[in-house]
Amino acid sequence: MVHQFDVIIVGAGGAGLRAAVEIPSGYSCAVLTKVHPLRSHTGAAQGGVCAALGNLEEDNPEWHAFDTVKGSDYLGDQDAIEVMCNDAPRAIVELEHMGMPFSRTDEGKIAQRRFGGHTRPLDPDDPDSKRVAVMRACYSADRTGLVMLHTLYENCIKNNVRFFSEYFVTELLVENGVCSGVVAIEILTGEIHTFHAKAVMFATGGDGRIWRITSNAHVGTGDGFMMAYNAGLPLEDMEFMQFHPTGLWKLGILVSEAARGEGGILRNKSGERFMERYAPTVKDLAPRDMVSRAIIQEIREGRGIQGSDGTSYVNLDLTHLDAKIINEKLPEITGFARTYLGVEPTKEGVPIQPTAHYAMGGIPTDVDGRVRLDNKDGIVRGFYAAGECACVSVHGANRLGTNSLLDLIVFGRRGGKAITEFLKSGAELPKLKADAGEWTKAKVAEIKFRQSGEKPAPIRTELQQIMMDECGIFRDAKGLQKAANRIEKLRQQYKNVVIDDKGLQFNTDLLEAIELGNLLDTAKVVVACALNRNESRGGHSREDFPERDDQNWMKHTFAWNNGEAAPKIDYRPVSVTKYKPKKRVY
Repeated sequence: MVHQFDVIIVGAGGAGLRAAVEIPSGYSCAVLTKVHPLRSHTGAAQGGVCAALGNLEEDNPEWHAFDTVKGSDYLGDQDAIEVMCNDAPRAIVELEHMGMPFSRTDEGKIAQRRFGGHTRPLDPDDPDSKRVAVMRACYSADRTGLVMLHTLYENCIKNNVRFFSEYFVTELLVENGVCSGVVAIEILTGEIHTFHAKAVMFATGGDGRIWRITSNAHVGTGDGFMMAYNAGLPLEDMEFMQFHPTGLWKLGILVSEAARGEGGILRNKSGERFMERYAPTVKDLAPRDMVSRAIIQEIREGRGIQGSDGTSYVNLDLTHLDAKIINEKLPEITGFARTYLGVEPTKEGVPIQPTAHYAMGGIPTDVDGRVRLDNKDGIVRGFYAAGECACVSVHGANRLGTNSLLDLIVFGRRGGKAITEFLKSGAELPKLKADAGEWTKAKVAEIKFRQSGEKPAPIRTELQQIMMDECGIFRDAKGLQKAANRIEKLRQQYKNVVIDDKGLQFNTDLLEAIELGNLLDTAKVVVACALNRNESRGGHSREDFPERDDQNWMKHTFAWNNGEAAPKIDYRPVSVTKYKPKKRVY
């Protein structure tokens, strides 16, 4: 079955919905999503969305931009960062006007809280003066992403956006630098559909499920990355994965940075506030990569708390906070601690450990969401990306907390506006790729009708464990090479994958088998890029190259599928405007 639309958006999280809101009613717009829109992973974002509103203390977008550049370990493109930070206040007010229910101050203004890496100079007239944490994160209790998702979905419904829920997109149709649509499996029926469009936007999220401990939803399997990669397009900076410091022990479920923003303290087995050792100025509100490494260092040096399963953790201490703050400002995360670990946060520490959280790399785009054809200035006609699957790059080697929701709404909007201008310029429906859907039909038949072979679950489990062990918070060449070799063997095993369910309707066995292929291929690219970058920067910490090397590595990694076990790798310079690289200390 072939459908025709002016615009196809793949993914119904914050970026996809924000883009859809921008498409005028005179054009047909469809949103395809693996799950119902309100189950998109944006709903898991808790702590806030940042903007230099200055509602509670002095702030300005330039300070926000500096923090973002510094937080990125100077790998973020500074022109894009300035666009995002300057646009942030307008973006927040616009969400408010759409109906998003922010928490409020006593004066009725949008409430703001402190977050890791967000600072202001003590002396506003001297930008080099000592910096302290600033209230910049606008929030809705600790359910900010959820209420943002509902607000944007309601506005899409108002604008008559058409949704194709529970459609699993499997192919991106690109030929000669022109995008003509996508192919998807309708999960309800098993039927394969082709969507022919003038413009396509990917807002497909990240790849956290290639690690065993992750805060990502089960849908975070790198689908968008691999569809672009297999269509001959590059991926940018895939070696940079952010581990959030506070995931619930053993489970990885996110415990928002908002807990530390409200005054929570990380403590080791002696009850010591150990972050004073690693970031004496901002302490527990240091950027996430630094806090995650500090936690692992405490555990490595014997100061972690031994768990019942033999693994170690540290505690997040909220017991000194007023119970009203815990129950009103942090209701979701404290509920998780009670439900999943049987811990009462008002009386005892919450066991936490770092959890794979956010991909800083992805499909390379410009500031208007247009996907790059190469590492120069080529653009794929009619193809756009926004959100976690895209790399603008505003996060560089490490994303600051609350910049992800901001990324969604700023670049989702800009992408939607760019698509609208593309349509208004007279864009016509491109010729549909001749073999559209053939790969999907062959893949489905191959997996469904194989009678014996490898089951997906053991392959996935081994992949996730080796990524935790060898391509996690700390890395080295020996471990990364071990991971690369093992992943290649798993990819060979995957060629014989077999499933039990041979039916058509809601065949989740089939979907998970296809997702496993995406996980394996994404992991292959991540490991190859990590092995290639011989320095430590942000979320990429090489113990055999412990220092940042600006002379050789102040550049973005671009990786292409060349049909070999390892990708082809080239580079693009980092865009530097006013912030010259400095030693990153807090």
